[in-house]
Amino acid sequence: MTAEHRSPAEPDAAPSVAHHDAHHVATHADDAPVSDLAATPDRAARPNGDQPDPNRWKALVICLLGGGIVLLDVSIVNVALQSISTGLPGASAEAVQWILSGYALSFGLLLVPGGRLGDATGRRRMFVIGVGLFTLASALCGFAPNGIVLVIARLVQGLAGGLLTPQVTALIQQLFRGKERGTAFGLFGATVGIATAIGPLIGGLLITAFGTENGWRFVFFVNLPVGLVTILLAFRYLPGSTGEERGKKHDFDPVGIVLLGAAVVALLLPFVQSEQWKGTAKWWLVVVAVVLGVLFALWERRYQRTKEPVVDLRLFRRRSFSLGVGLATVYFAGFTPLFFVLTLALQSGLHYSALLAGLTSVPFAIGSGIASTVGGRIVHRFGRQLIVIGTILVLLGLGAVIWVVANHYEPDLGWWLVLPLLVAGIGSGLTISPNQTLTLSEVPVEQGGSAGGLIQVGARVGSAIGIAAVGSVFYSSLASSDGDYTKGLPLGLGVSLGFVAAALVAGIVDVVVGKVRGTEATV
Repeated sequence: MTAEHRSPAEPDAAPSVAHHDAHHVATHADDAPVSDLAATPDRAARPNGDQPDPNRWKALVICLLGGGIVLLDVSIVNVALQSISTGLPGASAEAVQWILSGYALSFGLLLVPGGRLGDATGRRRMFVIGVGLFTLASALCGFAPNGIVLVIARLVQGLAGGLLTPQVTALIQQLFRGKERGTAFGLFGATVGIATAIGPLIGGLLITAFGTENGWRFVFFVNLPVGLVTILLAFRYLPGSTGEERGKKHDFDPVGIVLLGAAVVALLLPFVQSEQWKGTAKWWLVVVAVVLGVLFALWERRYQRTKEPVVDLRLFRRRSFSLGVGLATVYFAGFTPLFFVLTLALQSGLHYSALLAGLTSVPFAIGSGIASTVGGRIVHRFGRQLIVIGTILVLLGLGAVIWVVANHYEPDLGWWLVLPLLVAGIGSGLTISPNQTLTLSEVPVEQGGSAGGLIQVGARVGSAIGIAAVGSVFYSSLASSDGDYTKGLPLGLGVSLGFVAAALVAGIVDVVVGKVRGTEATV
């Protein structure tokens, strides 16, 4: 097997080399071999030689609690928007849009820098700070007296989420190896799927219980007890930095962080504001993002010759990583808009309550949760072939949703969607967590935070692009058909179908190329 795609267990078993010294040896020349990326052992995960951390499974539960509340807030607010518009002074249409888009923007802004901070200064420290800041911001959201305060609080929430999320994947990378790592990422994938799909249900329950006028406040208050418990348990069960790690000096690459952050915001902004900013001028920001991205790559290439960059660009030489990030981007572009447009069609078109609209997502959540757990356990046997199967199931489920909506848009639509959404959920579970596992399989542990942040940036960019593209087709069709959801929803979901098909093609290409070269991605 080639050095590029050797078994990812090798980085963990490599000879012990101090990180700072290894980094300078590997990056002092531009032509340093890619295999040097795998030359650092997992010391933090193996404090006693090859013995695993005895608290690793408890630590995983803490990570999933922290990561879960951040992911929940991506979707739980969708069903609360009507309640916010009704019960909050100053909640104009523009403010409501920024409650959604502001969170997405600030979340994407800190993913990679947050991961780098965790790698350099301690993942437990950044995890606790992230959860604490998220909890405080949630309280501010719940007590917000007007729309402006709520928008600001949501921006802070997003920043906290961007700081916290990469610590979760990095800690999993640090604490687990081999098959156990696949299982851990499977449970994380289950958390992603369940939190995204179950958010509307929890939001609907809270609004039903506390009323339309103030029910939205409890959508944010629900984070407070979870956040406080997570912080207390994190100090006990998450591994801290070793004495050797605390003594190291790190470079934080401030210029790289600014360039990357500006590129991410410039890329996300026209998509998350696509319905509010009319005209084509906004798309010039994509050009700005490309220019900033090129400048970032040039700067990082120069910076890594003598110092630690915020992103080691040599990671992208590995097919497992570069293809995995790309696959995550196009898959989330197809997966995320499903509940966005479906919730709108159920609430606005069929007059479902927030609770009933949320209940519709339960089959997807169940399928995703079960399949993610199973997928994490068997990904070491099937590799990316498992992702091919998963994306095929998602295509079948989405196709069935489109058919049902086009042919049976009646008040009992939710019941008709149970089986299609269950199939799509199973497929999603076999896609997200195995892809996360395979994408990070050859990443050195000390770079797990920034690498995990890059995957999340891809997912957030994909989500923004998908919602913008699907929403544009959906709203345009409604406008031209006098509000006919049987036309608008199938056309919008057809765009989602295209994105998932692109993810399937990427998975098939990787499987074929891997078989031809004998370099299949494995765990």
